[in-house]
Amino acid sequence: MSARDRDWDGVRLHVVTGKGGTGKTTLAASLALALASGGKKVLLVEVEGRQGIAQLFRCPALPYEERRVATAVGGGDVHALAVDAEAALLDYLEMFYGMRRAGQALTRFGVVDFATTIAPGMRDVLLTGKATEAVRRRARTRKDRGARRDTAKAPFVYDAVVLDAPPTGRIAQFLNVNAEVAGLARVGPIRNHADRVMEVIRSPETRVHFVTILEEMPVQECLDGIAQVSEVGLGIGGIMVNMVRDPLLPPGALAAAAEQHVDTEALAQGLKSAGLKDAGQLAGALSGELVEHARRVRMEAEVRERLNEAARPCYELPLITGDLDLPGLHRLAGVLREQGAA
Repeated sequence: MSARDRDWDGVRLHVVTGKGGTGKTTLAASLALALASGGKKVLLVEVEGRQGIAQLFRCPALPYEERRVATAVGGGDVHALAVDAEAALLDYLEMFYGMRRAGQALTRFGVVDFATTIAPGMRDVLLTGKATEAVRRRARTRKDRGARRDTAKAPFVYDAVVLDAPPTGRIAQFLNVNAEVAGLARVGPIRNHADRVMEVIRSPETRVHFVTILEEMPVQECLDGIAQVSEVGLGIGGIMVNMVRDPLLPPGALAAAAEQHVDTEALAQGLKSAGLKDAGQLAGALSGELVEHARRVRMEAEVRERLNEAARPCYELPLITGDLDLPGLHRLAGVLREQGAA
């Protein structure tokens, strides 16, 4: 696939989910860098309160404020926002009721924490609402301010928004929570807010991407998540397969090693010729590692076939050893661009 091919033309909200340990936040950040390439402006949103984005970009903990964290290839910018449910609630109260001061008083008494604890869906409403607001937001010039002008034709503030979403196990519930709220609140600001959020989430401009690794449990959870998200009527994007390692042997040798057919004696002779001591003992240890490697490659091929059955674009990202730094994120972003995912 050439870099000119784009699987998600017209998509502006990219929701990234995955099982814990698959590198979900890493690939969300890499996707944001890929989408920002060529002079675009992208917002990367975190909703789990882990400050994972700040750690990846080696910057101070993110406040409830949009800040630039990186420059992409070609001069584009990635901004980041760590959404806090309490701060989002204050925005909500001010937007619909003009009650920011009252909301601040409620937070001092712990009412907000109490409300989101007894009604967990309320927290998801606030988090998804902030992300979709960023998708809809349009630029306003000084001339626009104070004047009643139609800004529908104004450019969007962000060319795309990438949402580092909760894990796959609860992604469908997280994204569909506003539909449930809309069903409970028949009229009023809450219903209007829920409708606007779901209008964005259900639109062709939104896609849910799944991160996995080539292991049985993460792949099964990925496939289950795709089925659940499809069931509630949301758009599926791509499958990003992380931490892919290249085989160390040609196919024939791998097939033989997987069946424990390793010529240990020939291996020992080669090691001895290379001047290594204890060649026989070392050859025995290496034979065991070769068998393990070959069986892992075979298992990965089997689960890769299962992913292909989902009939979604798959993008394979290499394993980067050691601590992941900004150049590593740019490398992953480049791989995504090369495979048409930006």
